[in-house]
Amino acid sequence: MLLTITTTHYPATDLGFLLHKHPGRLQTTELSAGYAHVFYPVADEEQCTAALLLDIDPVGLVRKSSPKGNDFALAQYVNDRPYVAGSFMSAAIAKAFSSALNGNCRDKPELAEKALPFTVKIAVLHVKGGENVLKQLFEPLGYTLSFTRHNLDSVFTEWGPSNHYTVELQHTITLKQLLSHLYILMPVCDTDKHYWLAEAEVEKLMSKGTGWLENHPSRAFIVRRYLKNLPSLANRALSVLISKDESEPEPESVIDAADAETAAEPGTTAAPDAPAVLRQNIHELRLQTAKAVIIQSGARRVADLGCGEGKLLKLLLSEKQFDFILGMDVSLRSLEIAKERLNIEKLPERQAARISLIHGALTYRDKRLNGFDAAALIEVIEHLDESRLSALEKSVFGYARPRTIVVTTPNAEYNVRFTDHKEGQMRHKDHRFEWTRAQFAAWAAKVSSEYGYSFVLSAVGEEDAELGALSQMAVFTNSYSGKTPSPAGPAN
Repeated sequence: MLLTITTTHYPATDLGFLLHKHPGRLQTTELSAGYAHVFYPVADEEQCTAALLLDIDPVGLVRKSSPKGNDFALAQYVNDRPYVAGSFMSAAIAKAFSSALNGNCRDKPELAEKALPFTVKIAVLHVKGGENVLKQLFEPLGYTLSFTRHNLDSVFTEWGPSNHYTVELQHTITLKQLLSHLYILMPVCDTDKHYWLAEAEVEKLMSKGTGWLENHPSRAFIVRRYLKNLPSLANRALSVLISKDESEPEPESVIDAADAETAAEPGTTAAPDAPAVLRQNIHELRLQTAKAVIIQSGARRVADLGCGEGKLLKLLLSEKQFDFILGMDVSLRSLEIAKERLNIEKLPERQAARISLIHGALTYRDKRLNGFDAAALIEVIEHLDESRLSALEKSVFGYARPRTIVVTTPNAEYNVRFTDHKEGQMRHKDHRFEWTRAQFAAWAAKVSSEYGYSFVLSAVGEEDAELGALSQMAVFTNSYSGKTPSPAGPAN
């Protein structure tokens, strides 16, 4: 496998100073299962190319213990591990270019902070998910991307294309940023590692991802792939990133957002490749779906009940249709984050008058919830004990009585598709229950009958033919004007 880094910065031979590798010498570094050779095919003031060539010993790989069991009898002998850029190439970068990866340049320190024009060529890269994954990973970072997909066999072309690509990347960027992107994203493309994953992997990920991973739109996808065999560590890493940028789904959605990378197809035990890996984050999809339903309802006054950190509120605020938007949550900390996200204190006076955040619990009757055309409860009900649901039903369906109510909740049937699923385990530690589609339908029918609503059920997300989608939604509609009698007794 071969990685080349080319620059046309003048003088281009500055690349030798940045990499701490003299252009006039071949330099070799020993790896766990072979050698990494650094040399310069071109080295002049106009253009300089540094090449990192890996010579991996296939027999040496077989002799080492593997973190996975064999898929078939000859799996250790018949595979692409010695020939594709992935974790081996990342390890080689960390060892051969350690100073550059850490942003150090002894002789010309100013170069380490300077953005330079680079062209990177990787031959070859195994990409699970194909070109869409390449685009998903590299284009948000500003790279111009080109690639060639290789056939499974150059002679027997009828066998079709493989998942192996020769990839070229172009960007004006610091060398440290470039190497950190490659260090993390090559194994993410490949999804396999040549060594046992351990807790130290989180530290590597956070260290090399500093300054860019927390802002990457596919950071959850990157983290899960990088730590694919350690879901608990992936959730821990995502929690750290979420604390840096609150735009990521809440902790429960870290697991709900598991895409095809962590969920197996029906009747299989392995995750499919693509294009499912690029499907919209399920939490974002819930919010967009709820927003669309509320817009279609014609509502002018909307309440987000259990608004959390304000993600749906932000989507609603961008729509001129809504005259007034209310966010209510039992968590003061979440309301503080929502206030910051919405930038309420800096909004123009007219805009600020359109939105209000209040502290309260949905299990108590609250006059502040009266008079709304629509209400949303997005992944809220499962955080209550089932014995307390009747109180929520009274306060929302019985007393507040918005014309349209949108409720989403996880589909428990889908949980078996998660690779780390255990019998009886829920998606989040704060969930008090998770319902099957039949259970949710029964609850919706009961509530509708008791409070005079009609309802429609639908799936949220890509549907599994056998198990349904990750989430399920009920849209309740009350065509009556004014109040209708509700079951006796206060919401308590």
